[in-house]
Amino acid sequence: MRTPSPGFWGGKKVLLTGHTGFKGSWLVMWLQQLGAEVVGMALPPATFPSLFELASVGSMLDSRAVDIRDAQLVAHHVKQINPDVVLHLAAQALVRESYRQPVDTFASNVLGTAHVLDALRHCDRTRSVVAVTTDKVYQNNEWHHPYRESDVLGGHDPYSASKAACELVINSYRSSFFAAKNVSLSSARAGNVIGGGDWSAERLLPDAAKAWGQGMALEIRSPESVRPWQHVLEPLLAYLVLAEETWHNPAHAAAYNFGPLPHEAATVRQVMELAQPHWPGAQLIFADHTRGPHEAGLLTLDTAKARSVLGLAPRWSLAQAVERTVSWYHRQRHGEDAARLCRLDLLAFTSPFAEPQS
Repeated sequence: MRTPSPGFWGGKKVLLTGHTGFKGSWLVMWLQQLGAEVVGMALPPATFPSLFELASVGSMLDSRAVDIRDAQLVAHHVKQINPDVVLHLAAQALVRESYRQPVDTFASNVLGTAHVLDALRHCDRTRSVVAVTTDKVYQNNEWHHPYRESDVLGGHDPYSASKAACELVINSYRSSFFAAKNVSLSSARAGNVIGGGDWSAERLLPDAAKAWGQGMALEIRSPESVRPWQHVLEPLLAYLVLAEETWHNPAHAAAYNFGPLPHEAATVRQVMELAQPHWPGAQLIFADHTRGPHEAGLLTLDTAKARSVLGLAPRWSLAQAVERTVSWYHRQRHGEDAARLCRLDLLAFTSPFAEPQS
């Protein structure tokens, strides 16, 4: 398996936006292990509890309270930080929240990304930038073939549309500014992420852990929806490898899909049937209708480009990812330390005995 090199990351100054979020918190812990000097820009955690607070992530980096919608504040901090590598994760990341707050979603995701990239134009040390979008950037026709990086962008809901617009912003900055300075700028389109420490509203396994922890049954609203599920460490590995690869080979800077192998895409029902045995007494109720605003029913990704260019392949099967996630929540609820649980998952994931899938 291709892994991040401590020889590369050690001593690198890394700007990580969105470090107070679920994925950001995991990424801080990994970067710390690799010896990077991490500076974070983000709003305070959006959930209670949060992995950022439970795992004391703030003690692992230079944490700065910055709203990426504030162009002047972003420019001030980016100039001061002058990073070597940038991992841009900050976003409004929830589909249903985007229906409630569409303008804020576009402001955070589109303008916020433009603010970060524009500030980076004036940094003289920055060599590699990875901007995270989503698997939902494609015009979803509910067809059965996996979406490729060359497929048409689109978005029915405000979240998906905002991330598709991000892709246009990223491509424009790459072509207009970054390529001429030999700075790599890539976008990462990752599938649905699961893993311990996510307490965002209306997320499948966090909702399950909450309900089961209270002895309640979980009602599943869209049991037949298909998604490219993956453990959080899979896309984080991809972001790190992509940043490292394009530092050395700027010509490889581009958009990349990151997700499970095609046969590992699964319905919500299948995910929950895998999860249920790992929480004693867990109960499920499958609804026979979908409530709420429109969400895509079928979405899968073609990840051949990541395999061929970056040498990446998924490490954990869906069954392993679900088991690790449910176990994390169950053990944390019964008193185990969140940071220790994350370290154990990181150790298992990066073990040389964890063979990639093929």
